[in-house]
Amino acid sequence: MNYGQQCYEGLKAFRQKDGQIRIFRPEQNALRMQHSASFICLPEPPVDHFLKCVHLAVANNAAYVPPYGLGAGMYIRPLLFATGEQLGLNPPTDKYTLFVYVIPTGVYHGTHPIDALILDDFDRAAPQGTGSAKVGGNYAPVFKHAEKAKQMGYGITLHLDAKNRTHIEEFSTSGFIGMIHENKETGEPAKIVVPQSNSVINSVTVNSCIEIAKFFGWNVEYRPVHYDELSTFNEVVAAGTAAALVPIKSITQLSKDAKFEYLKEDEPGPMMKELVRVLKGVQQGNEPDTFGWCQLVSDPNATSNGH
Repeated sequence: MNYGQQCYEGLKAFRQKDGQIRIFRPEQNALRMQHSASFICLPEPPVDHFLKCVHLAVANNAAYVPPYGLGAGMYIRPLLFATGEQLGLNPPTDKYTLFVYVIPTGVYHGTHPIDALILDDFDRAAPQGTGSAKVGGNYAPVFKHAEKAKQMGYGITLHLDAKNRTHIEEFSTSGFIGMIHENKETGEPAKIVVPQSNSVINSVTVNSCIEIAKFFGWNVEYRPVHYDELSTFNEVVAAGTAAALVPIKSITQLSKDAKFEYLKEDEPGPMMKELVRVLKGVQQGNEPDTFGWCQLVSDPNATSNGH
């Protein structure tokens, strides 16, 4: 832990109407942990082992999965770090530990629209750094900036690219999705735009929204997103496991005296409502799992590998 040699994941399990428990897309988190581990000289946990640990943690704490119908779930936190007895600046080779913690939880930011602040005086990750890895060093330095923003009335912070500060990357806690409504005059379908950058997390929630959008017949653009495009979006959403989908009311950049407003009412826009209806519906069993995303949690005493 002395040198920040750790990475972690975040995923959720949900109680279904029939009382069963399902975990949302855990194999994607397993692959992302492998990606993160490769950045910091940690062994990449095999996908099957990761899944077994996650399933056992949830099964053995099933009593703490919130009841169906509350919109809540169980947050699952796998944590991988080196535990070898050495202080030298060279990778440990003998001991590594994978923990899985679980905790019942609601929605991280709530469900009401929040105002976002672009951080002018802090960059989350270097252009060729660890931005795409879910390592603690990418998050702890943001705490004081997020707290300062909160005191100023902003519920979330947004990062531009560190090299040129001209492109949108991601929110401090979530992925960025820009939305453009259907043009009824031209017949052009609704569209979502997701920033492409090697400095952002490969968000499971964002990827799920992309698949749902395609299912709806919406257009999807995964590409670099210029700062100037903020004025072209009808809606902006912060998407992440802990936060789910959070509607962004406005985005402010103080250094440019700029403010982009998206929502006038205290409720999400129509595109986010459609996305969250299916996303949460699949998670909680209210919509058919057309995508094959959810895994049923088995009895921890069963002879199977837990999934």
